[in-house]
Amino acid sequence: MTAITTLFLDIGGVILTNGWDRMARRLAGETFGLDYEEMDERHHLTFDTYEEGKLSLDEYLDRVVFYEERPFTRDHFRRFMFAQSRVFPEMIELVSRVKTRYGLKVAVVSNEGRELNEYRIRTFGLGRFIDFFISSSFVHYRKPDADIYRIALDIAQVEATQVVYIEDRPLFVEVARALGINGIVHTDQDATRKELAGFGLMVPEFGGDE
Repeated sequence: MTAITTLFLDIGGVILTNGWDRMARRLAGETFGLDYEEMDERHHLTFDTYEEGKLSLDEYLDRVVFYEERPFTRDHFRRFMFAQSRVFPEMIELVSRVKTRYGLKVAVVSNEGRELNEYRIRTFGLGRFIDFFISSSFVHYRKPDADIYRIALDIAQVEATQVVYIEDRPLFVEVARALGINGIVHTDQDATRKELAGFGLMVPEFGGDE
């Protein structure tokens, strides 16, 4: 038996690629003929506000891309943004197997803007194995603000010690651990599977017997 009842997960870097990271923005600059340095500076000045749910995606794009006339449409650029997301199927399989085997609740705790977050949830069917989405744009707090973890604990109705949090950014794991939440700094599926076993959540290697 295990005392762990709940998994907290990041999305970007854990079960999906990052939604709109530096590589995606650089590719956008090349694809659309934008000044990447100028776009990136504008991005950093305003993206936190978008992720906190205080700007719509269109308002973010007004500030970062469409502050002047462009030879492409807003819809074209939005489709490009959304298309950068990719799934890590081995991690989705791992989380799904652990959830099923131990009857766990699974909650996402992520920094994502609303439109991008909703697209990723819908497109990759994340609701099939995730019970709660504590996204920064929904609750208006961003990691590493400790309040987003407190909200997640309240929504999941669990004690911190009953949670294992899987996150690829060490700082965010450190903040969660300060609240008593168990943390795994995710690097790859195999390493995370082995660390989960240390919390009593044992899942055989893929291809092994359940």
